[in-house]
Amino acid sequence: MVAVSDGRGEMDDGEKQERSGDARDQDVRAALDRHWAASDANDFETEHLIYREDAVLDYPQSGERMRGRKNIQAQRASQPSKKRFAIQRIIGSGDLWVTEYVIDYDGKPSYTVSIMEFNGDKVARETQYFADPFAAAAWRAQWVERIDG
Repeated sequence: MVAVSDGRGEMDDGEKQERSGDARDQDVRAALDRHWAASDANDFETEHLIYREDAVLDYPQSGERMRGRKNIQAQRASQPSKKRFAIQRIIGSGDLWVTEYVIDYDGKPSYTVSIMEFNGDKVARETQYFADPFAAAAWRAQWVERIDG
């Protein structure tokens, strides 16, 4: 964005909006970093501060929807498996953020994508997709490289 000077050294409305958007994105990114660190540490209180009271969490693969931060937190705190989170990438801006990560459930990895929709500074809706690892097909080996990690 090109800033237009008003001749007094002040920012125009577009520049103010861009700077406030950048600052908000930095705040959201910091909140996401805290959220995922708390998830990995099983700190359920801190993990769920990112959600609105009326947040909705969907698991499309199992057909489940959780309504409300308290229900989301309760079901996660009740998970019997030992979990670890390894963040691969976080990308987003404004109200839409995507995190790619691996959840290790008792030593078994689940490749996961979280799509979070923010309303203000809190998550209003999250959708999570989970995928188990699978063996690479031998027939396509000539076109691929391994990304083990």
